[in-house]
Amino acid sequence: MEMKRFSRIAMIAAIYTAICFVPALSMIAFGSVQVRIAEALTMLPLIYKPSIIGVTLGCFITNLLGAVTGVNPTGMLDSVLGTSATLMAAYFTWKFRDRKIKGIPVLSMLMPVVFNFVIVGAELAYLFMPDNFFAGLLINGASVALGEIIDVIFGYALVMQLDKTNIFKE
Repeated sequence: MEMKRFSRIAMIAAIYTAICFVPALSMIAFGSVQVRIAEALTMLPLIYKPSIIGVTLGCFITNLLGAVTGVNPTGMLDSVLGTSATLMAAYFTWKFRDRKIKGIPVLSMLMPVVFNFVIVGAELAYLFMPDNFFAGLLINGASVALGEIIDVIFGYALVMQLDKTNIFKE
């Protein structure tokens, strides 16, 4: 892998992790009610495919550090499941980037919402509402999805501005 691409991937991972641990933002980055602002970076694959790796790595590091420090109440399970949700969301954001409605990649923007609703919602339901998993999935999944909607709207606006800078042109 060329050094420039490697550096960009590392930068994306570091930014994702740093955003999650900003004191004012870390309080809303973990748990059943969450708006993980760093998830806005899942829109980067719209303009830069290698960002899939950077966002996934950043999510993994964040979830792992959150588990180790006790900030993440879901613990190590989130390092696997939450990271998987972000990986799949970023990949399918890239995969569907050319399918647009009135010039907006709506299907791509839905990928983080859908994958986090299902995977993180199920994770939270399993951990915090095991006696009523389906209701827990709906409640927790909806809560996480709402945060993701905020993230992807912000992320799309960010990516459109970054695209104008040619920062990810190879």
